[in-house]
Amino acid sequence: MTLQRCPRLISLEGGEGAGKSTVRDVLAERLRATGREVVATREPGGTPLAEQIRALLLDPAHEAPAPETELLLMFAARAQHVRETVLPALERGAWVLSDRFTDASHAYQGAARGGDAALIATLEREVVGIEPGLTLLLDVPVSMGLARARRRGEADRIESEQEAFFERVREGYRARAAAAPDRIRTVDASRPQAEVASAALAVLEDYLATVPA
Repeated sequence: MTLQRCPRLISLEGGEGAGKSTVRDVLAERLRATGREVVATREPGGTPLAEQIRALLLDPAHEAPAPETELLLMFAARAQHVRETVLPALERGAWVLSDRFTDASHAYQGAARGGDAALIATLEREVVGIEPGLTLLLDVPVSMGLARARRRGEADRIESEQEAFFERVREGYRARAAAAPDRIRTVDASRPQAEVASAALAVLEDYLATVPA
């Protein structure tokens, strides 16, 4: 089974504090202004069941899962998200903007946790089956991103990891971007929010010119 690329699926990726949800909402507003239906969603999450799995994964009050458990729970949530939210939206012609998608597992559970890259790729093919037409990688220095994230309030379980963990996440994302330059576009997210949003919108405009209406 090979991955099906979905032109109307756009994902936002990056480490903690990169501003993914903010950029996602800016892009959604732009698409809606053109008359397109947009579903803005997130991972892990995006459905009631997947949000429950998110709580298990991120709440520091819960037992810390083994790396393999974390990986499988991420893909369990993703499978539910894809079947219940993403595919139905795409099938009716809507655009889907997701704050994280499968690249996150390659970066977090793969590069950072040392998970088996071949297993992650197999789960991606067999459980998910699709990939975004466009991924925006919001790249920010780890120390800056963590400072932003921790200003939001109490850190969740993953946000509480050490900086070395997030350096591996960042390198994992950069490796993904280097391997798939036709899909993953890197945006410097260390700049002020308005500049990041403007750069992301420019990428979107270029992309829309390549996608049939």
